[in-house]
Amino acid sequence: MKKLPPVIKNQEFDTEIIDLTYQGMGVAKVDGYPLFIENALPGEKVSIRVMKVSKNFGFAKVLAFRNESPDRVETKGSAYTQTGIAPLQHLAYPAQLKFKQAQVQELLKKAHLDIEVSDAIGMEDPFHYRNKAQVPVREIAGELKTGFFKKNSHDFIAIEDFLIQDEEIDKAIVAVRDVLQRFHVEAYDERAHKGIIRHIMVRRGHYSKQMMVVLVTRSKKLPMFTEITAAIREALPDVTTIVQNTNSEKTNVILGRENKVLFGPGYIEDQLNGLTFRISPHSFYQINPVQTEKLYAAAFERAGLTGNETVIDAYSGIGTISLSMAKHARQIYGVELVSEAVKDAKENAKINDIDNVRFETGMAENWMENWSHANLRPDVLVVDPPRKGLEPAFIESTLKMQPKKVVYISCNPSTLVRDIEGFMADGYKVTKPILPVDQFPQTTHIETVTILEK
Repeated sequence: MKKLPPVIKNQEFDTEIIDLTYQGMGVAKVDGYPLFIENALPGEKVSIRVMKVSKNFGFAKVLAFRNESPDRVETKGSAYTQTGIAPLQHLAYPAQLKFKQAQVQELLKKAHLDIEVSDAIGMEDPFHYRNKAQVPVREIAGELKTGFFKKNSHDFIAIEDFLIQDEEIDKAIVAVRDVLQRFHVEAYDERAHKGIIRHIMVRRGHYSKQMMVVLVTRSKKLPMFTEITAAIREALPDVTTIVQNTNSEKTNVILGRENKVLFGPGYIEDQLNGLTFRISPHSFYQINPVQTEKLYAAAFERAGLTGNETVIDAYSGIGTISLSMAKHARQIYGVELVSEAVKDAKENAKINDIDNVRFETGMAENWMENWSHANLRPDVLVVDPPRKGLEPAFIESTLKMQPKKVVYISCNPSTLVRDIEGFMADGYKVTKPILPVDQFPQTTHIETVTILEK
């Protein structure tokens, strides 16, 4: 006989929160059956209503708090939780750092890896840190609105203060939206695949204060673009470039491939670790410059470079890691899949007068194979992969080259742990405690630095 869950939809009862998921949701259990509950913290006794029931777990919402955790802080607004902008905003910042350290520890423990994890490095001010925003535009009651979508839905919530973005970026988005409203630019309708303006993207240099506005449009035609450009410049004197990006696809991907520069050079520049970087609309550039400097400083110090090493920087982007390491190494080779980023990286090397770095375009695993055949033997390999981690083919080609040291910068602890196991199977060891660096306060994401040595 099929066993039914011990709760039913719309059932109400009191319970205690016993844990937090990696997504920051409270966990309660009824006869071993887990219920996931937003805005609930371990130790809290709450009255809940069951909202959804499936075979192995359910979801509930808090109706009332019978007691509150000492780690609870007042939230800035429910929209930040509903949209996933700040799912940890109800958790005090020191407790957020402990939660992120514990995430990494728990994954290592599950994999039976006895590796120490250091305390997470946090921020003095864990708000308004993002140097880039990509905000959808929709029409509500005849007016253009900027905002965000509720998690796992297409329900739009109008927002003007995004809490974790640079406040000047928030102001710029509203100013650009109002200019578009004034010129009667039609908002994108995703159901009908009609309208013009899909997203407003703004990037701002943390040190340079240069600002880029990108208008993401469904069609190549942007009516009155000359007047719109002039009006944006008048409203926002800090804007140094304006770009129209065309994305005509039915897709959740924000940027299309085609850029048309409406004003300025089509890029901004900013500084990181004393170097200047050119940043284009498609460039990957770390979102939190204050924490990125701490992250890279920790990675370089742990790499123990003496100035004589050959280094490979896989996933090199616009060259932020390669160029920052250049003065500490003899020769650096960078590889990156996005050709526009490689073009920026080469330009950034020229801007900073660095001549011991060579950038290649292509798949990291293919270039590792090429370099291996060319008998290139790196002393240090630096990897900063996307959330999916390293491809098995990449680890395989790396192991053929046998670098003495691997510096692994990760944005996803679960794929990090999986990849560590791949290296350890070939005789590598984690020689220093894994260091979490909080690049994304108020969210559940955590960046780490891990050192593996042969």
